[in-house]
Amino acid sequence: MRIAVIAPGMMGAAIAQRLHACRAEVAVTLAGRSAASAARAAGLMTLPSEQALAGWADVVLSILPPGDALALAQRLAPVLLPRGQAVLYADCNAVSPASVQAIADTMPGVRFVDIGIIGGPPRGDDHGPRLYTSGKAAADLLPLQQRGIDLRVIDGDIGAASALKLGYAGITKGITALGSAMALGAAQAGVAEALRVELAASQPEVLRYLQRSVPDMFPKAYRWVAEMEEISAFLADMPAAPIYHGAARLYEALAEGGEPVATLAQFYRRPESKA
Repeated sequence: MRIAVIAPGMMGAAIAQRLHACRAEVAVTLAGRSAASAARAAGLMTLPSEQALAGWADVVLSILPPGDALALAQRLAPVLLPRGQAVLYADCNAVSPASVQAIADTMPGVRFVDIGIIGGPPRGDDHGPRLYTSGKAAADLLPLQQRGIDLRVIDGDIGAASALKLGYAGITKGITALGSAMALGAAQAGVAEALRVELAASQPEVLRYLQRSVPDMFPKAYRWVAEMEEISAFLADMPAAPIYHGAARLYEALAEGGEPVATLAQFYRRPESKA
């Protein structure tokens, strides 16, 4: 099984490296990628372009910021369509069920599976993230279980795995957004330290969670903007949908850095870093 991973970002490169370490035949492309991507892909087979990967691979794992997922499928469709059932395309991005179906619709006749990744990039000898997969061809990916990937087939067609991923992300990243918004509001009102003291006294587990999740979010905020929009679309006409549209705007602002990030870093400072 020849596996193409597009692209070698933090998650994609780590999964590609795990596959490589477990003796899978895996390749990436560095076309248009940064020096950081090249460093993450050290030791991996590289091909000159996305299209070259799509023509070479038996399996294409699309692992991108969600806002880029459809465009990649559209770029690769001219290569994938003539190959038909000979290639399997796995969309592993945090998109809504409607979005993943739109991606699948770009490549009729190609085996297609939906994957939702839950957990951080694999590191060392840990178990890595869980890759939940759904769709008629999902079982075709079971060999990845022997290549270091925690792959879990779930019931349902295309869209089920994405729904699971967004449900999980809506809780975890939603909590991080709420914790960020309320800390910023308290700081603006001049009661930040009082709120922090109260959280430590009455909600210590909540505070500890946010002390981890909020600082860890800063370098990822730009990637979470489209994900929050996808969650808002997932909820569609439900009353909670605007919450995630607001979370997208919050993460968009935090991605720019500056005073809001400094304020949150101070509010959610970990005990060991306290002066």
